[in-house]
Amino acid sequence: MKYYCIGIKGSGMSTLANILHDLGNEVSGYDDARYYKFTEDGLKKRGINIFYDAHDIEADTIVTYSKAFSFDHPEMKRVRELGLQMKEYNEVVGDVTKLFETVSVCGTHGKTTTSLLISHIINNVLGCSFFVGDGTGYASPSNKIFVIESDEYNKHFLAYHPFISVITNIELDHTECYPGGIEEIKDTFRIFGNKSNFIVACGDDSNIRDISFDKKVIYYGFNDSNDVFASNVKLTSSGSSFDVYMDGSFYGHFELPLFGRHMVLNALSAIVVCNYYGISCDDIIRLMKTFKGAKRRFKESVFGDVVIIDDYAHHPTEIKVTLEAARQKYPDKEIVAVFLPNTYSRTEALLSDFIDSLKIADKAYVMDIHCDRERQEDYPNASSDKIIDGVLNSEKVSVESVSKLLKHKNSVMCFMSCADIYIIMDKYKELLKESEQIEA
Repeated sequence: MKYYCIGIKGSGMSTLANILHDLGNEVSGYDDARYYKFTEDGLKKRGINIFYDAHDIEADTIVTYSKAFSFDHPEMKRVRELGLQMKEYNEVVGDVTKLFETVSVCGTHGKTTTSLLISHIINNVLGCSFFVGDGTGYASPSNKIFVIESDEYNKHFLAYHPFISVITNIELDHTECYPGGIEEIKDTFRIFGNKSNFIVACGDDSNIRDISFDKKVIYYGFNDSNDVFASNVKLTSSGSSFDVYMDGSFYGHFELPLFGRHMVLNALSAIVVCNYYGISCDDIIRLMKTFKGAKRRFKESVFGDVVIIDDYAHHPTEIKVTLEAARQKYPDKEIVAVFLPNTYSRTEALLSDFIDSLKIADKAYVMDIHCDRERQEDYPNASSDKIIDGVLNSEKVSVESVSKLLKHKNSVMCFMSCADIYIIMDKYKELLKESEQIEA
């Protein structure tokens, strides 16, 4: 079959394009972003064409599209005028999940890292296909197991067909999609979990515990009331270590080269899934030590005494754990937050939580809100200035004023957003390189 993916450089869409190609389909796509995005690496490796202007499309092509592209977008108008078959992104992903025994990893936070960790271990022992929303994906018809990051945005994941549902946590987010608030979100996760044969869920999460699932649930966490729990947790500047108990008995001692207690929780869910598939404890221990993490999740680069961390954090909880992880690894450095808020609705709904999270940093810089799917006039109380007003040691920053970041020496600069934070980050790196040459 032939597929044309509109918004092909998006994190989910690029992964879908890779998967469709690997399954033997002809794939191409369109994007507005002519500049480089890390999500295009897999596309280029596979020779998938990315178009930026109008071009010929064969009549038997199926068009799938990102919700970031409205029906008024010129390319969306053009494909409709051509009379091409159109399917929403989540429908096409759902079609793929039917082909395998699918492990669907969902939750407000931790989906990407958990999906990658599970697929890393299973792929190295049994082989598996995987779909992760950081532009990483691979599929082979010969694989039985398919691990997929399953996004609750717009209830996309309800189109999927899970065999195992992993639920990492549930918090208020995507308020523009869930007018019923946290109760609607919990009910949506209940529906999703009940589509699977059984559920693996964080039992320390009160919102998860509030849900009455119809299917068997294996709970994990730090609390020893869970079916699987971590004990003797040690967080050091070199990573995390912990003991695991399963059904009341000692299971094994694990070392994880990642930072933050939240990463231990992610690891626990992976241990439960891999144990179900018969992977030995020794193999899980060995492969967990070699896990490199996800793209744009606490990715570090070093310039002299300055450490730059690029992280996808865009929710207050994610900002909190990223800054805490930076403090864990670099206890003797100044921790500086550079945050680009995404969507007016999230900023307005979670304003006080954003303020509390950014207070963890020694200094915070906040950019103007980025949003490509909402109108600012619909959210009059959403602004970066309101975040800044609540965080004592904070101020506005932009690409034009990025040079003010140069005053921070012996620091960890945490650039955080799900939007294009790398534009200001790359400019800062250029200025650092220039200042080093001048100082030399």
